[in-house]
Amino acid sequence: MSEEVQQKILLVDDEVDILEFISYNLEKDGYKVYTAQNGLEAIKVAEKKIPDLIILDVMMPEMDGIAACEEIRKIPALQNTVIAFLTARSEDYSQIAGFEAGADDYITKPIRPKVLISRVKALLKRKSGVSVVGSAPVESSNIIVIGDLIIDKERYLIRKGEEEMVLPRKEFELLSLLVSKPGKVFTREEIYYSVWGDNVVVGDRTIDVHIRKLREKIGNDHIKTLKGIGYKFVE
Repeated sequence: MSEEVQQKILLVDDEVDILEFISYNLEKDGYKVYTAQNGLEAIKVAEKKIPDLIILDVMMPEMDGIAACEEIRKIPALQNTVIAFLTARSEDYSQIAGFEAGADDYITKPIRPKVLISRVKALLKRKSGVSVVGSAPVESSNIIVIGDLIIDKERYLIRKGEEEMVLPRKEFELLSLLVSKPGKVFTREEIYYSVWGDNVVVGDRTIDVHIRKLREKIGNDHIKTLKGIGYKFVE
């Protein structure tokens, strides 16, 4: 690895042989790897170690990956941690549930070590997130004020009226993109590239799921759909 600081990865799976196999390949590539065998253990390790990336299996005892992801996304210190599901389940509903819980990517096993390492590098490369630019929102340091919303980029937090909410990373990046140019229509292709990057393959419904979750939190009036084209933010 070329990074000066060793990046930390938490690998969570209830199958010991998978933990050992993937850990070996990640450590060989220079990553510091921690492991857990269920969701509850994963939350404890994540809070203590603050990994850069968490790779979660879906089906596990004690607490499954979906529930663990939801709990992890509630922890402010882990808002900038990338989360990817690694699972043999390829059903549509499982992928949608994963993204709704706050996941950044979805990897189906079995996967070749070289392919996994490539996906890990792509995810960590985009860890810094989307920067918001543009003259319309009022921006001071890490705070953006637009309409009735206050957006804190550093804490992945938004305030609407008296209500304060911490958003999952991808929801926050999507909202940040839309508010960067209020009124501009962002095509689905622009959103995919800006929020997920060209190295991550996501399903057709991924954007729709994230838009729906944002509307539930900030209201339906701010995000408008242009059928067949994309979405725009209005004050």
